[in-house]
Amino acid sequence: MNAQSHKKEEVIQHFQSNLENGLNENQVTENREKYGINKLKEAKKKTSFQKFLEQFKDVMIIILLIAAFISFIVAFSEGDNAAFFEPILILLIVVLNAVMGVIQENKAEKAMDALIQMSSPHARVIRNGKEEMIEAKDLVVGDIMILQDGDYVPADGRLLEASRLKVEESPLTGESVPVEKDADAIVNDEAPLGDRINMVYSGCSVTYGSAKAVVTATGMNTEMGKIAGLLESAEETKTPLQMKLAQLGKYLGVLALIVCLIIFIMGIIDGMEILDIFMTSVSLAVSAIPEGLPVIVTVVLSIGVGRMAKRKAIVKKLPAVETLGSTSVICSDKTGTLTQNKMTLMQVYSDQSKELKQVKDIEEGPELNVIELGVLCSDGNVEIENGEEKHLGDPTETCIVLAAMKKGHSKKDLNTTYPRLYELPFDSDRKLMSTVNNINGKTYVIVKGAFDQLISRCIEGDVDKANDIMLQMSENAMRVIGVAMKEVDFDHITNKDSATLESDLTFVGLLGMIDPPREEVKDAVALCKKAGIRPVMITGDHVVTAKAIAKDLGIFNEGDLAVTGAELQAMSDQEFEDKIKKISVYARVSPEDKIRVVRTWQKMDKIVAMTGDGVNDAPALKAADIGCAMGITGTDVAKGAADLTLMDDNFNTIIEAVREGRGIYNNIRKTVGFLLGTNIGEVIVVFLSMLFWKQTPLLSMQLLWTNLVTDSLPAIALGMEPIESDVMDEKPRPKDEGIFARGLGVQVILQGVMFGCLALFAFRYGWQTTNDIEAGRTMAFMVLVLSQIIHSFNMRSHKSIFKMGFFKNKALVKAVFVSLLLIAFVLFVPPVTYIFGLEALPMHMYVAGLILSLIPVVALEI
Repeated sequence: MNAQSHKKEEVIQHFQSNLENGLNENQVTENREKYGINKLKEAKKKTSFQKFLEQFKDVMIIILLIAAFISFIVAFSEGDNAAFFEPILILLIVVLNAVMGVIQENKAEKAMDALIQMSSPHARVIRNGKEEMIEAKDLVVGDIMILQDGDYVPADGRLLEASRLKVEESPLTGESVPVEKDADAIVNDEAPLGDRINMVYSGCSVTYGSAKAVVTATGMNTEMGKIAGLLESAEETKTPLQMKLAQLGKYLGVLALIVCLIIFIMGIIDGMEILDIFMTSVSLAVSAIPEGLPVIVTVVLSIGVGRMAKRKAIVKKLPAVETLGSTSVICSDKTGTLTQNKMTLMQVYSDQSKELKQVKDIEEGPELNVIELGVLCSDGNVEIENGEEKHLGDPTETCIVLAAMKKGHSKKDLNTTYPRLYELPFDSDRKLMSTVNNINGKTYVIVKGAFDQLISRCIEGDVDKANDIMLQMSENAMRVIGVAMKEVDFDHITNKDSATLESDLTFVGLLGMIDPPREEVKDAVALCKKAGIRPVMITGDHVVTAKAIAKDLGIFNEGDLAVTGAELQAMSDQEFEDKIKKISVYARVSPEDKIRVVRTWQKMDKIVAMTGDGVNDAPALKAADIGCAMGITGTDVAKGAADLTLMDDNFNTIIEAVREGRGIYNNIRKTVGFLLGTNIGEVIVVFLSMLFWKQTPLLSMQLLWTNLVTDSLPAIALGMEPIESDVMDEKPRPKDEGIFARGLGVQVILQGVMFGCLALFAFRYGWQTTNDIEAGRTMAFMVLVLSQIIHSFNMRSHKSIFKMGFFKNKALVKAVFVSLLLIAFVLFVPPVTYIFGLEALPMHMYVAGLILSLIPVVALEI
């Protein structure tokens, strides 16, 4: 049926649902079988074979394949079976590299699917007469869904009730201005989507108000499902680091070809055999290309993302891993992030009694009346399931509901006794919420919200006394909510808006609640400052309350400033830039204020992380370098705009994520430095040997074995290095800092020269001592691989390896052990030794090779 052209009662009846009770379990099962699940068809995933073929697009791999092809032709023309081993080995290692790439891609895909599952949107529905929170995919046609400010609409639905509802429908219509909705409207069958004001559609977001709707279509039957072109498929995103490394690979490939050309020309001038020159050039190309680098970096990133997930930080966008390590300012919300998000109503002030009482001391009287009015003007609810409190809705409201429940007055009973007739939902501009209730046969407007907004609309009540009490409560870090009311002739009010309902009020009282700071946040703030990161509190709370909590946590110190949104708006841009470094607390701020804070810090070349949970935080989350959404209290819109989701809503988790981000980046630097240092060493030894003696000290298959077998294992293990204890002692790195900054580039070149000279000396020593070039190659191979493997321990840290401890990175110890076994396999198993163009050496030469291999440790320790 076209739900928009029928009355809401007809639509409910058609789907055999019920506004009060929703569907029962049997109906849910039947409708799921009849209409399908609420899930869009995913884009067709690539097969493993397609992924395998794509691994061969890399420039470095193409160069190796060309080398292998020509080597096959040469081996075939010579008719030497042994000559076939080299091209076969090249192909085997290239295939092995491709297989590793596919395995890693599949792992990353599964990990991403798991992350998508963890951050999948939820829906609030009425089933079996009760409100429930379920995963959006479990919605069925006929469900009664409840929508609130900040929710994504999880399925298409016909509105049954709507209170000042506005929905942003740009994913479907392209129109960015929110559409005002009307549950009572009847719309023509042929009306375009943008004009169907009595419908809500999957994928759109609620920007204002609240509503109930009956689900009319799910999954591929929704309007979003029908427009296949608008489906967001999973994008293959390369991080800036991966792009830099891919570029580096291309440069190395081009450099290898240039050096090969130089060698080729030199060889022809010196009258060398074309075949010998070619095979030497192949060796040089192989030595210059870090074949395993892309796969290894992907492995390291994946390990890091997995570590973060275990620490409750879900990374949605991979570049966030790198940016996290550079974070220099964290703008954090207070409620739930810095505090426990367990609001407790502590004190109540009644204008009637002029007394401020502790909630625990209240039994009956005007103070209890203030609590009851607060409950009637709340959407939040508390249910007790298996002895546990289940809070549904805003914690500020649920703590009032819980306090009343503990005094024997449940929200359900109060709503039955004093039914709600109308409501004006809370919004961040008014900072108020109002309901119209029938109380003992009379109609009253009850208004609840921020004291400064509420008191200005009151014409009766002791304002001065209330202001003194409010300041007293705020100084004790309490959140203060004002309550006011007035009697109205509701049936004769034509404009049921804020100006009419929320004016000429009688002040009733104050509710003081506190959300205690999280115990671990003090230490996290201290660590934050030690790491050179500036913590800033941005909150909608009263400035006195915010300042008190910030002082307690160590965010606000002597000489710091706390400003309100109004004070911030009064500042010019230049004035704000001059003061921003001193401002630690922003209170009573608007969404525009938050963006201004973020952009001003960015203007000062700071990397800004921003936390948020509401739909109004989404612009600031997008504007920040790292947007951190709250996984528990966060709206779907906030999660959609963020790069990172904190599954425990905890500030400490952000600091842990920054620590992990720094650790991951440092480990990638170690891996890249290790691999490129070894490759530069290989290029130097081959190039200089050709320059001096017109002989290659290492064959291409020996170099391939070094690069992809003996080097890759320690390189992967370096990526698993435990994060160094002093990583948070460092200052944040600049955003534009290259991977070779802070001396790594010079270190890599010097290490490469050292490896090259050691291998060159070993080659000349072995060749001259035995007058056998294969013995020289054996010495060069042994010294090169052993020195590089031993050097992997040096790359763990800039500290002495004796201080670091040899066995703290167990993965590296295992990798080195396996690499040594593989080297022994090639050096000491006669058939394998022969195939690799090596030979057995006298014992004293093995000892000499081992001594040469230990020189890098001695040099770097000195």
